[in-house]
Amino acid sequence: MPMHRAVPRLARNPLDALVGFAEEAGGEVVRVNLGAFRPYLVSNPAHVQHVLRDNAANFLRDGKGMLWRPVKRLFGEGILAEGQVWAASRNTLQPLFTAKRVDALVDGMAASIEESVARLDEPAREGRVIDVGAELSKIVCGAIMRVLFADRVSVPEALRIVNAQNTIATAIVFRLLVPFVPNAIPMPGDRPFRNAVQEIDDVLLPIVRASRARGDDGTDVIATLSRASDADGRPIDERQARNDAVAMFATTTETTFGVLTWLWPILEAHPHVAERLYDEIDRVVGGGPVRRAHLAELTYLRMVLEELLRLYPVGWLIPRVAAGPDVVGGTRIPKGADILVSPYITQRMSQFWDRPQEFDPERFASPRAERRHRYAHYPFGGGPHQCLGQHLFYLEAQLIVATILSRFRFRLHDPAIPEPQVAASLRPKTKVELTLLHRDRATV
Repeated sequence: MPMHRAVPRLARNPLDALVGFAEEAGGEVVRVNLGAFRPYLVSNPAHVQHVLRDNAANFLRDGKGMLWRPVKRLFGEGILAEGQVWAASRNTLQPLFTAKRVDALVDGMAASIEESVARLDEPAREGRVIDVGAELSKIVCGAIMRVLFADRVSVPEALRIVNAQNTIATAIVFRLLVPFVPNAIPMPGDRPFRNAVQEIDDVLLPIVRASRARGDDGTDVIATLSRASDADGRPIDERQARNDAVAMFATTTETTFGVLTWLWPILEAHPHVAERLYDEIDRVVGGGPVRRAHLAELTYLRMVLEELLRLYPVGWLIPRVAAGPDVVGGTRIPKGADILVSPYITQRMSQFWDRPQEFDPERFASPRAERRHRYAHYPFGGGPHQCLGQHLFYLEAQLIVATILSRFRFRLHDPAIPEPQVAASLRPKTKVELTLLHRDRATV
C-alpha cells in the first residue's frame, strides 16, 4: 500500500482505512508504507492463527517494537512481556482465572452488581440523564474490587485508576500514530500520560507494598502477586508486582464496561434484537435477582455479547515483532518487521463475514458459528497470550446486562450509534447518555 494512498486515508479515518487496506488486498498480507514505519497488516484468519498461535514464538510482544514502546511505558515487564518474565507472571496469575475459580466468584459478583444497579433507582425515579459508561465503570469496579482484589482497592480508588486509564488511552494515540518517533522526543500527550501513570501508582503501589510487607496468604490478585516468584524461584521485585497488578486491573475492568457502553445505542437501533433480549431476560430472570443458575439459560444474551465483541473489540490492535524471518500466507517477513494483527479489521471483512457492518447476533447461533474459522472472531487474542479474563468477561457482562434489563428499560438522549475512537483501546468517540425507566412503568 503506497504511502501516497495510505497516509491520506489513515488521516481521514484510521479504522476504516485499515479495514479498507485489508479488503483491497483480499485478505492477503499487505505492507503499509508510512515512510519510516512500514508494518505488515495480517488479516486472514489462517494467517492470524500462524502469527498468534502456530508460530507465536517468532512473533513477539517486543518492547523495542515501535508499537509496543508506548504500551510498555505503562505496563512494563510482567504478564505483557515475553520469555521467562511472561511465563512466571502467567503461571502466577492463571490459577486465578480458571473456569472453576471464576464460576465460584459468580455469586459474589451477582450480589455486588445487584447492589450497584439498585442505586440507579434514584436517577430513574427523578428522570435524570446518566452517562451509562460512567455508571458501568462503577458497577464493574464494585464487582471486580470485591471478588478479585478483596476490597483492597476501594471503588473510589478504582475509579481514579479508570479515569487515569481513560487519559492514557487517548494520550498514547500520538505515539501510536507516529511510532517511529523516539520516546526521548517530546510529543503531545506525553505529560497527561505521565501524570496518569503517576495517578495509578499513587493508588496501587502503597497497596502492593503493604501486602508484600505483611506476607499475605490471601487468594486475591494483590496477595497472589506479593508471594510470586520468578523463573528461578526468587521473589519478584516490587516493580513487576506493580506491573502485573496494573495489567490485571485493566484486563478485568476495561473490556466489560468498554464493550457494554455500545449495547444501548445498538439496542435502540435494532428493536427486534432488544425485544428478543427483553423477552429472554424476563422469562429467565423475571423481576428477581440474577443468579448463577440463570446464566446458562441466557443464550441470546450471550449471542448479543459475541456480536458486540465482533464489532467493538476493546483490544482492537495486537502488534507483534518478527524475531526471525518467516513466511506468512506466501509473503516473506524479514526479521525485525512490525506486524499488525487486529480483531477489529478481521471481524469486519466481507471475505470472512456476511454483511459485516450489520449487527446480527444470529451469526453466533450454532451450527453457523461452528463453521467459522477459529480466528475469524478473536476479540480476546489467541495462542499463548490469549487474555486470561475471557471467561470472567462473559459471566460478568451477562450478570450486568440481565440485572439492569430485569429492572429497567431506557430512553437514549441521542439515539445515534457513536463512532469508534482510535485509542489504545477501542471506545466511543462520544458519551452514551440515557434515562432509565422502571420496567413496570415503561412502554417498550
